[in-house]
Amino acid sequence: MSLQMVSSISNSSLLQPGFSLMNFDGHVFFFGQKGWPKRSCPTGVFLLDIKQNELKMKPAFFSKDSCYLPPLRYPALCTLRSDESDEFQYIIHGGKTPNNDLSDKVYFMSLVSKTSKKITFQCIEKDLGGDVPEARYGHTINVVHSRGKSMSVLFGGRSYTPLAQRTTEKWNSVVDCLPSVFLIDFEFGWCTSYILPELQDGLSFHVSIARDDTIYILGGHSLQNNARSPNLYKLKIDLPLGSPAVTCTILPGGISVSSAIVTQISDTEFVLVGGYHSDNQKRLVCNTIVLEDGKIGIVESVSPEWTPDIKHCRMWFGCDMGKGSVLLGIPGANKQLIPDANYFYILRCKGAEEDKEEELVTQICSQTSSEDPGDSTPFEDSEEFCFSSEANSFDIDDADTYNEDDEEDESETGYWITCCASCNIDVNTWVPFYSTELNKPAMILCSSGAGHWVHAQCMDLSETMLLRLSEANVKYFCNKHVDLHKGLQTPQKQQILKKQPMKPLHRKKTMKLSTSMKKSFLRRLFE
Repeated sequence: MSLQMVSSISNSSLLQPGFSLMNFDGHVFFFGQKGWPKRSCPTGVFLLDIKQNELKMKPAFFSKDSCYLPPLRYPALCTLRSDESDEFQYIIHGGKTPNNDLSDKVYFMSLVSKTSKKITFQCIEKDLGGDVPEARYGHTINVVHSRGKSMSVLFGGRSYTPLAQRTTEKWNSVVDCLPSVFLIDFEFGWCTSYILPELQDGLSFHVSIARDDTIYILGGHSLQNNARSPNLYKLKIDLPLGSPAVTCTILPGGISVSSAIVTQISDTEFVLVGGYHSDNQKRLVCNTIVLEDGKIGIVESVSPEWTPDIKHCRMWFGCDMGKGSVLLGIPGANKQLIPDANYFYILRCKGAEEDKEEELVTQICSQTSSEDPGDSTPFEDSEEFCFSSEANSFDIDDADTYNEDDEEDESETGYWITCCASCNIDVNTWVPFYSTELNKPAMILCSSGAGHWVHAQCMDLSETMLLRLSEANVKYFCNKHVDLHKGLQTPQKQQILKKQPMKPLHRKKTMKLSTSMKKSFLRRLFE
């Protein structure tokens, strides 16, 4: 094993415990940054360009038909390969948002196009039915294959205390999820949960390794009894034509560890690195795990020569970078002379000759997660993260390198202004409100004076009204100026209706009779 420090890394403050890595064709991509994405990289997905022990971050893009992907920390992540081709995609489930909200959503991430200057992904959200797993983090997801079928298996993790059980003192406290095993058929979008008698306690930040129809679960931390399980569980999934069958066996030879990292070095061999023996003791021992003939063997292997900084730091975190490479990070407080927030090392578990002969390609077989140190007491298993890819140079010299220093102060300009006295839009806490929003809030122009922009959400505009205003050619006035605009409006000149003179009524002419004529008429009438 060889350990090498990444001598210079740009924007290392974005890489905090809880980040994830994805590997497409030997190129490593990072997501799950600290805080919400900014305009320089609205997707929150970056290419990690590692050359000559220097790491640079370059923005990646999403296709137009992609959904919004929040910067999730500590999600469960694995690869799903196509049966007909070498193409594959990543399954992402759960995790924490920068607001510390937990997600229960499932995303599929696939590579759409790749050029020398632009890499485009497609991100699709999948809907699930049946026994849908609750929102969680610190869990694992793997894909198993049996009788020509494939299914995903989800297990473990933590979630917030149910609302009915919360108290004022422990409102945001977390608990272990029930030790249920979930089988997920993504072809039909259906979940089925299984309760196994061998799995009594909930686990989080454990290691899971899948091979064919079997998953091995190693270590993990239980909040209920504050212990790291020494058990080694073997889950076997049979997928006949009828209902699936799930069985669990407890095997000897487990390791009491949490938050360990697993990287694959060959078809049957894996290396277990890092983690914690207890709340205040890091695990500096490495192990080799061999899967052959339906059996698992775990032996201690030669550990690298850890640097004094790693030995004496209180916590560490990292990510599997695929086939024998691991990215490890330690807090910057241990190196006062360097101003960066975190400092990183690349651990290569293969020999130098093997590294030259074979290009590292990701084969994800385990997941682990971690939490910010500030979210819990020191040395809790929340100080861990999610792993998945590999460190290999990506030779794209023409691509733009992301530099956080080049970002405008978006709290004062652009979409992140304070548009009114009651504005509550913040770049670090904002989440999409309208269905048309992706990575920035919807805004509308107020026509008062020289005009100024306001957030549609702050104006309490419904989505229907917002769409009508955007399509119609009319002026809009914000809540502050709408009354003023009405007061300054000149009343419309009312047209005076001309009254036509009424025509006089024409009476019928009557003939007047004289007195003598009346007498003569009456005389004749009575004769």
